[in-house]
Amino acid sequence: MKDIQPNLFPQLSSERPLIIAGPCSAETRDQVLSTARDLKANGVKVFRAGIWKPRTKPGGFEGIGSEGIPWMCEVRKETGMLIGTEVANRAHVEEALDAGFDMLWLGARTSANPFAVQEIADTLAAAKADVTVLVKNPVNPDLELWIGALQRIYNAGIRKLGAIHRGFSTYGKHLYRNMPEWHIPIELRLRYPNLPIICDPSHIGGKRELIAPLSQQAMDMGFDGLIVETHCNPDCAWSDAAQQITPEILNFILGTLVIRNSKQTTESLTLLRQKIDGIDNELLEILAKRMGVSREIGRYKREHRMSVVQAGRYNDVIRSRVKLGEEMGMSSDFLRTVLLAIHDESVRQQIEVINDRNRI
Repeated sequence: MKDIQPNLFPQLSSERPLIIAGPCSAETRDQVLSTARDLKANGVKVFRAGIWKPRTKPGGFEGIGSEGIPWMCEVRKETGMLIGTEVANRAHVEEALDAGFDMLWLGARTSANPFAVQEIADTLAAAKADVTVLVKNPVNPDLELWIGALQRIYNAGIRKLGAIHRGFSTYGKHLYRNMPEWHIPIELRLRYPNLPIICDPSHIGGKRELIAPLSQQAMDMGFDGLIVETHCNPDCAWSDAAQQITPEILNFILGTLVIRNSKQTTESLTLLRQKIDGIDNELLEILAKRMGVSREIGRYKREHRMSVVQAGRYNDVIRSRVKLGEEMGMSSDFLRTVLLAIHDESVRQQIEVINDRNRI
């Protein structure tokens, strides 16, 4: 995917960030047009609204369907905004292309299904479509599956191609509706530096009060834009009311965003980066020493026929280390992730020692 077009919408300014906004669902003509007019007045140039809405369970509002397409076309005619919607199958793509939509996106459930993605790709290829296509990350944290969906669309001839990071589903109650797992889009950026990546703070947060901090975090991490669910009366929205904001609130959030200079020279960081490199080397040496001690423990456990994993000891270590690390200014989630990885490698080292003896 080397010749992806970095600017998703050539007719717009390439200044970062690109803002895509509009309601989760197109509900009525008045709702669509009212929201679009307010967004246009605030300088937003790309309008989004769901025409077809896949829901987790039956019985919810699944979109107005084809009835909403003329409303979107009216938005473009009246305001001059570009328009986009989600597609999940061949019929959706054909209807959207026939209506002249400027942008299509694949939702998280669709991108997790290679059969559905290929059907959409085949439809785009058959139409020789020249349209912007964005691919949301799949619901599960699987980078290869996300890349596979992007490659299928790319192979259909789409070059105005981008990714949407909307977070990943998880079980239980958390601060976020979908966990950000920021390292996954970062890895995607490392593999495909020219691929535009848009952040969806609405779906990551699931609550309107989280949209501002998530948007700022996305800008700090170099994302190319935001896609934000915006509704003229969000409390009365027919779907995902809790994560939608008004055009006025969106305008306020955008006005407070700090946009970092991604083209700033990094020469002044050389010394600091050299320090980081040195510290990393020290960390590796310390970890190697720790694993050496783990192997000694493995030999002791082997001779005394002890089990490798001592659950009580492990839990005590985690609790004490996490508390100590928090006092040093690090997050508990980060500390647990690091300590668990170290513990897993220590166990592997001990098992290796035991197996070496068993083979003798």
